Amino acid sequence: MVSFWDTSAVLPLAIAEPATQAVRALLENDASMVVWWGTRTECVSALQRRRREAAAARTAVRDALHLVEVLAQEWTEVAPTEVVRKRAERLLAVHAIRAADALQLAAALVWARNDPSGHCFVCLDERLREAAGREGFQVLPVR
Repeated sequence: MVSFWDTSAVLPLAIAEPATQAVRALLENDASMVVWWGTRTECVSALQRRRREAAAARTAVRDALHLVEVLAQEWTEVAPTEVVRKRAERLLAVHAIRAADALQLAAALVWARNDPSGHCFVCLDERLREAAGREGFQVLPVR
């Protein structure tokens, strides 16, 4: 199986969160990860914010940043193209999601060649999960 991974699901792979065990189990069954081009930057942003806010120790953040780099060497990225932008703009008109989430979902739709049936979307963000499900993806982890 190959799944599209939203940043919200990638982060718990790198730093301990309540969903870490669930997403690690999904990754074990995934042949490879597909992500949006901006996922690595979103991960770095979230981890550095935790460091600045003292929500995570410097060493934990350093280790998590390293794990993100390791994952990034293996995953496949959907590039920022005009097709992705146009799909994101359509998604903003029909779903209550923010621009960054629309780009994530648009990238997943481009990856799925506009046929999300039979494709998995790994995500922990509730609004994005709902939008991905309405677009036709199987949303993981199952809740």
